[in-house]
Order: sequence, then C-alpha cells, then structure tokens
Amino acid sequence: MSTLYDGIAELVTNDPAQGDGTALGVISDGAILVEGEVIAWVGRQVDAPAAAQRVDCGGVGVIPGFVDSHAHLVFAGERSAEFAARMAGLPYAAGGIATTVAATRQADTATLTAGVGRLAGELLAAGVTTFESKSGYGLNVADESRSLVVAREFTSETTFLGAHVVPAEYRDNRDAYVELVTGPMLEACAPYARWIDVFCDRGAFDVDESRAILTAGRAAGLQLRVHAGQLGPSGGIQMAVQMGAASVDHCTFATDADIEAMAAGDTVATLLPGAEFSTRAPWPDARRMIEAGVTVAIATDCNPGSSFTTSMPFCIAVGVRDMNFTPAEALWAATAGGAAALRRDDIGVLAPGKRADFVCLDAPSYIHLAYRPGVPLIRTVVRGGQRV
Repeated sequence: MSTLYDGIAELVTNDPAQGDGTALGVISDGAILVEGEVIAWVGRQVDAPAAAQRVDCGGVGVIPGFVDSHAHLVFAGERSAEFAARMAGLPYAAGGIATTVAATRQADTATLTAGVGRLAGELLAAGVTTFESKSGYGLNVADESRSLVVAREFTSETTFLGAHVVPAEYRDNRDAYVELVTGPMLEACAPYARWIDVFCDRGAFDVDESRAILTAGRAAGLQLRVHAGQLGPSGGIQMAVQMGAASVDHCTFATDADIEAMAAGDTVATLLPGAEFSTRAPWPDARRMIEAGVTVAIATDCNPGSSFTTSMPFCIAVGVRDMNFTPAEALWAATAGGAAALRRDDIGVLAPGKRADFVCLDAPSYIHLAYRPGVPLIRTVVRGGQRV
C-alpha cells in the first residue's frame, strides 16, 4: 500500500539534486511517497502523486533517520561511580573496561539480551533507524561469540571487537591474547559479525598488533573499523586509512598528517561527542577535518564507561557547540555520514529507491536539534516504511 506523507514544512533529503541544491537537499513544503519499505517519490507537496493513504505531518520538519555507526550495547552492569570520579578530576583511562568485562561474563544471556533491547528502544525513540553494535566486553571465545549472537537479534551491523583491551588473565602474555583473537576467537565470532574492530591506542593495542588483527579479520571475510586517536596521537589513524578501513573512530588527537591521510582516502572519521563530554577530553575539531576534505560522521559511542547516551540529538547539539560543526554539517554527519561509515547507500538519504527511514520532528526545522538541546523533539519515527 502506498502512503503519502505531506504537510512537511522542511524536508531534509541529503540529496543535493533536490530542493535548495545544498548537501542537505532541503525541500520546502515537501512530501514523501512510500511504497512498502522504500521511498517511491520525494518532492514538493503540490507535485505529489496520488496514494492509497495520506499522513499529514502537521507542518513540521522531516529528516532522514539517524544512523548510529558506533555503539557498544552488549554489556552488563554500569559505571556511574567512575563517571562521578572523572567529574571530580580523575582522568579517563581505558582500564575501566575491565569492570564491565567482569560483569558481562557473569551475566546470563537473557540479561544481556534485555539490556540490548532496552538500549535499542532508546535509540529508536531518539530517531535512530540504523545502528551498529560491537562485542568487546567478553574478551574470551565464549563471551565474545555470545555477545555477537545477542547483538544480531537487533541489528545486522555487528562488529567483532575482541581486540578492545588485553584482559587481566593475559596481561603478562600479550602475544598469546593476539593469537587467541586472530585464531579461535575470530573463528567463533566471524559467522555473527559483518565487521572487525580494534582499539589502537595507548593502553590497548599498538599499530603492529592492530594490523595483524585486522589482517586476520579481513581474511575471515570481515570488513574493517578502527578505534584510534582517543587517548593520544598514534599511528592508528594512518594505519586504518592504509588498510582501507571504512571508519576510524574517535580521532580526538588527530594530527595534521592524520587528517591529510583521511582526506586522501575513503576512510570516514567518526566523531563521538558523548565520549569527550563524559571524559572531559579535548574536543576534536570537525571544522578542521571538513575543510580538509575528510568525510565525517557523528555517532553516540553508547557504552557504560565513557559515553552512556543513546541520544543522537544530544550528540548533534554537542558537536555544534563544541566541535565546530554547523547545524547542517552535524545533521549530515549523523545521517549520511553514518551511512558512509557503514558503507551503506540505501540509508541516510531520502530519495526514490532508498529505505523509507525518516523522522518527523516536533519542530519546524532540523536546526532545532542543536538550538533546543535536551528537549525531546522526535515526534514520529518511520523505519522501513512502518511508523514505529
């Protein structure tokens, strides 16, 4: 059945061929025709074709569904005391991950599944229609593979992150842990993952270890993602570009050489405003990256230790306020940018043939996402043509 959504004061398509010709492709007084799970037509309401049914959006703004390309949803426990300590002046270090690893290993599968379901519901309520989720809090064969099985119940964008940190039992034998990750753990996890990721940073894995892990993952049929540049400068960002990773995430301490490398390649720089907010780390400068020609995405980095948020609107507001995005750039990064980070061309854009994933705002314009921070502005979410 075809459905026409009209009464749209401002329709953001992310298609420069539409509307005002900008990157957002804004159409005033727009409409969307949906047939099944896909978009059949987009344009001005006065030109809309006939449809079996009509939904009046009531003069609001409509945007593509958010694409959250970096999240860690499979875990047990919480780390609010760690957050309070950081707010009192304790610097962030990756060592707190061990707390979540212990809780996750002890939790039963039903508990983990319920936790992911709750967070997935929060993401959807905040306008996220596609999200990625990683393992990384099991750090042994059984719990890493279990984490991915759980994640696959909620998203096809699953990532094997056995190389999150070296667990305590391998602290004195790092080589043995890398062999585990690239051998039995990868073999058990690859059937449930699309991606492989590695935390290439101080206190986690060095460039050589990271390259070996990613190479093994690619040989197993997985595509590449990388955490790098969160805790300090390293070779991780350039290594990610050299290996053709779809995305290198954090980039907090990206150097001029890192930015030049990203601009020359096709690796997306995924910035994670919630992490800087929650760790009081320096803000990465999105303006510097965008002006250099880097493709930039925004994601939530939802995790219990360093960014416990499922709100993409919050991340957009922080990105505009503290990372030097314009409101238009931040919205593009949270939609089309996230799709690019997942190497998806069927989402993040509202155009004929694309998935019918879009959000009706309780506001006349997307600018209100940053203009009214903290206000719940998601009125209606349409995912795959269904109002949810």
